[in-house]
Amino acid sequence: MNNMGVHAQQSNQQGQPQIMMPKPPRRVGNPALRYEVDAKRTGTNMNSDDALPRSREFIRIDSSYYVGWMYEGAYKYNHAADYVGFKNAEEPLLRALRQMERDYRPELATRTHNVFEYMNIYPKQIDYAIIVNYLNQCYLNTEQPDKAYTLLRKYVKWNFQREFFDAYNYLMWVTHRNRFYTSAKYSFLKNSIADNEALANRYLDTAIFRLKRNAQFNVGVYNPGYDKNDYLGVYHYKSMLFAYALKIDSAEKYFNKLKESPIFPHNNYATFKTVCGDFKTAEAEYKLAQLQDAGDKRLQEYVYYSSILDIYKGLPKSGEQRMKDEIQANGSTPGFGWYNIALARCLLYDGQINESIRYGDRAAGFKELHIGTTLGQSHYDFSIQLNKLMTKEAQYEMQRFENKGWWYAPNVMVNMVKLATERYLQAFLIINQFAQNPERDQVIYRLFSTESTISWDEVYDLISNFSSRFFIRKFSESAQNDPRPKIRKYFSLLVARLQAQEGDYQQAYNGIKALLASPDLDPTYEKLFLARAYQTLAQCADGLNKTTERDAWLYQLYKEYPQLVPFCGMKMKMNLQVVGAPDDAVVARLQACNINFDAGNGAKIRARLRFFTKGGIKMVAYATLDEGGNYVVPEQSWSYSKTTDAGVALAYRLFDVGGQAKEKPE
Repeated sequence: MNNMGVHAQQSNQQGQPQIMMPKPPRRVGNPALRYEVDAKRTGTNMNSDDALPRSREFIRIDSSYYVGWMYEGAYKYNHAADYVGFKNAEEPLLRALRQMERDYRPELATRTHNVFEYMNIYPKQIDYAIIVNYLNQCYLNTEQPDKAYTLLRKYVKWNFQREFFDAYNYLMWVTHRNRFYTSAKYSFLKNSIADNEALANRYLDTAIFRLKRNAQFNVGVYNPGYDKNDYLGVYHYKSMLFAYALKIDSAEKYFNKLKESPIFPHNNYATFKTVCGDFKTAEAEYKLAQLQDAGDKRLQEYVYYSSILDIYKGLPKSGEQRMKDEIQANGSTPGFGWYNIALARCLLYDGQINESIRYGDRAAGFKELHIGTTLGQSHYDFSIQLNKLMTKEAQYEMQRFENKGWWYAPNVMVNMVKLATERYLQAFLIINQFAQNPERDQVIYRLFSTESTISWDEVYDLISNFSSRFFIRKFSESAQNDPRPKIRKYFSLLVARLQAQEGDYQQAYNGIKALLASPDLDPTYEKLFLARAYQTLAQCADGLNKTTERDAWLYQLYKEYPQLVPFCGMKMKMNLQVVGAPDDAVVARLQACNINFDAGNGAKIRARLRFFTKGGIKMVAYATLDEGGNYVVPEQSWSYSKTTDAGVALAYRLFDVGGQAKEKPE
């Protein structure tokens, strides 16, 4: 540690004080030109739109002085919205950094108790920290973690007495974000996720140690408590690590340390509460996160994850509208791909499969920048591929739903064979990719991980293509031992679904019935859970030849989440009522779909249709009601032209596929 300027004397070999001759003043560049730049810099802001013309002026005056390049780099960084933009910002920032290291090494290396001396070096140290901060972000935003790590290590070697830039927090970040790699890819990493996470935590411990040490050194230089926000920054990252590790009490401890501060991370806390199964609190916290939105062009995680909560609540249309609004507001800036993935998911759960495929393909074709988030390209690609698998499965079930006699229609059978092959190939692709993912145990198989980008329900579609018996054993253990009591029932549900898939209908049936007696079921936020439970009970009853029970559970499934019924492989009973003069061709095609419209079948759901024309356009008003006369699908009208297509589309609309949202997102 260098404390330059503290000692004015040195001792000779005899121990006698020796007067040191003053060194000649250090000449750095052209002092007159640099004084002019510094004078003109006063009153300007490098983060304003005026920074670019100011940078050109400063460079014209003295291109060897770092200030002009710093302003140019800051401007380009603040206006970057893609890979090229951040790469363009790198060059001037790196040039400014090198010029500072060349010209101001003594100022950067000084630690001092002398307030007046510190006031002279303070401006250079803070400028250096600003440059490092922007350059570090450029490296992170363009997936260059090795360069970011080298830069951070260089910064900490200067040993500033004030943490202008939380380098050790970022060392934690770059390690945690790349935790699933090893030293073979990045030399700064260890060789397992556990070791990388331990290393990341040690960086935070070092940050706390440095803060305490610097506080002792800065007595008389800074007022007590000057480093309060620096500690809060470390707590922020501590909460992130412990939430990822599912160390619930430790994560809560650090979130609580942040709660009364203005930097409380509502988004992270919401995700943590989701992981713990407290969806109501999570939704409230995501809404608060919106108030913290700085308006920068990057993925807003609270938007993405709120759409998944909409799916859990049985409101995929609300999530769909939420995503469309976000895409329209932000355009093709960072986050665009993620919002299209979320939109594709909402459309999938709303039964709009072709639209889901379209938006999934749009996400696959977009070059996403993963800025300010631990979610990376591997998460992004996995979410897209899983959506492709689920839409393939849905397309297969659509053939059965749209054609009552599918088993003796050659063209339908050809389509089903083709789709079954495509589904198998897609599952094989994901399995091969997934087998290389060292994080699958921590993120996917756990259900509800802070680093997961899919819903718990999508996990079933993934693992149902693997070894069912393996996951029955694995999830049975988690149902007993998971540290999150509210999540254990989700493991039990997946176990029952896998048992039903294996033909163990009675065991699965008994397991689900026990789950439905759970006192912590939330009928508002766990509609998807209830729907999958009812669906599994119906499948088990069907497998046990208990048709009355099957129909009863299908009725419960329809009331809870009607969009899932056309894709469950079972025929729903409905009582069809047509008011007025029907369009016979549309009704005939509707009745050719795999819905039991037989009169007197004891159906508890009543489908009501009314055909009419409006301005020469063919229209149909439709609605469905349960046995108590309550709307399941709200009354609404819809225009059509081709009668054959209209019959099929109307069949889906009777299951609330498409149409109007019951609730608008807040």
